[in-house]
Amino acid sequence: MREVPVEEARRIAVCAQGLDGEASGVLETVRRLGFLQLDPVSSVAPPQHLVLWSRLGAFDTAELDRLLWQERKLVEWRAFLYPSEDLPMLKAFMRRRDRPVDQRINDWLKANAAFRRYVLKELRARGPLLSREIEDAPGHRREDHRWWGQRKMGLMLDLLAARGQVAVVGRRGKQRLWDLAERWYPETETLPIAKARRQYYEKRFRALGVELQRGRLVAHPEAEDGPIPPRTTFLSPFDRLVHDRARTEALWNFFYRLEMYVPAAKREYGYYVLPILHGDRLVGRIEPVFDRKERRLNVKGVWWEPGEKELDLARPLRELERWLASA
Repeated sequence: MREVPVEEARRIAVCAQGLDGEASGVLETVRRLGFLQLDPVSSVAPPQHLVLWSRLGAFDTAELDRLLWQERKLVEWRAFLYPSEDLPMLKAFMRRRDRPVDQRINDWLKANAAFRRYVLKELRARGPLLSREIEDAPGHRREDHRWWGQRKMGLMLDLLAARGQVAVVGRRGKQRLWDLAERWYPETETLPIAKARRQYYEKRFRALGVELQRGRLVAHPEAEDGPIPPRTTFLSPFDRLVHDRARTEALWNFFYRLEMYVPAAKREYGYYVLPILHGDRLVGRIEPVFDRKERRLNVKGVWWEPGEKELDLARPLRELERWLASA
């Protein structure tokens, strides 16, 4: 590892993340990034789709579904999509017990052991099932709770998935289909937790290209530097290029936060604002909203960074609208 100047670090970061225009293929891009984050908010498009569009341009979103549910070259775990070859690492995380949250999960599952057995029995007999298709366990008394409302089925399934006992095996609309993990995940080894952590860190560092370590920008040993074409695209708030806010500030002096949880009167920009990437620079931010009824992309605002010239955004906006309208 070596410390690099900020100009080189920017180029390395953009190249490592496949934002230099050289990315090709959905599966290859997910492997390069390491994972895609899922989120239900889609003012423009779901984050997993927008992250891929930023790199690939117009792509067939059905390919992502095929890779997940038919070819099983991707797997969903805890609101992230991973290449299936990462399962040995993921299974180590499913079985870890070294964090306070792991103990809380174990305690809850132990306290609800009968309910757990009931859910697993139902899935074994009738799965795959939606959460609402699994009736509450006999004798279970519904109660209001800040986590699960009157049904704690969702919480049970999420925690069983965290432990690798059930898996998301498909979707009906936006609803997840659940089944036993043993019927969905292929047989693989399980890495020791220490090795899994090292593998995860290495994959993450390689995908980022550059890390911020005690105020220094440090490049991955295999990071590549080179000219970045003046390509303009928009980034999801969940894009790994800007996900680490401290690193983003160190690289571009660009302070970014997602303001959808900020009261409207206190927002500096807007509800779902996307950073604008031009070449290897973050030059501004934009708030596009896709009207699904009219199949039209509307822009609520554009804000340019100090010292940056305004760019003509007609082409990337037209390409984004055309892709969204065809999806």
